[in-house]
Amino acid sequence: MNGEKKLTFDEMMAAMNANTRKHPADEEHRIQCACVRWFNVQYPKLHGRLFAVPNGGRRDATTAAKLKAEGVVPGVADLVLLISNRDYGALLIEMKTPKGRQSDSQKKWEKTVCANAEYKYVVCRSLDDFIREVGSYLSNDN
Repeated sequence: MNGEKKLTFDEMMAAMNANTRKHPADEEHRIQCACVRWFNVQYPKLHGRLFAVPNGGRRDATTAAKLKAEGVVPGVADLVLLISNRDYGALLIEMKTPKGRQSDSQKKWEKTVCANAEYKYVVCRSLDDFIREVGSYLSNDN
C-alpha cells in the first residue's frame, strides 16, 4: 500500500504502549506477569510451584486488618518458587522495575528469612533477570 510497511498487531500494540506514560506499579506488574507466563510455559510440570504472594496494593483498613490477622507479613517477596535444590529450600523473588528499590520492610524480611542461608532471595528487574535466576537455581538440583 503505497510502499508503507504493514504493522502486525503486536507491533501496533507496542507502538501504542510506547506512547503512553506508564505508572511504575503497572510496570512491575507487567514484568511479573511476563515472568509467570514464561515459567508456566517453560516448566509446565512445575505448575503451582511458583506462586505470587499478594502482599502489596492499596486496601481499606478493614481488609488490611483481616489480612494481618490471617498472617500477612510486610515485606514478603512477590514470588516464591517452592522447590528445593542442593543449597536452598526455596527461591524467593522480589520483583522491581529497573529503577525500583526495596522498601525497608522488604529489606528487613529478606534479612530475617535469609539469615541462616536456608532460602535464596533475589531481586529481578526484568524477564531476563528472572530467566537467569530461575535457570541457575533449578540447575543446582539435588
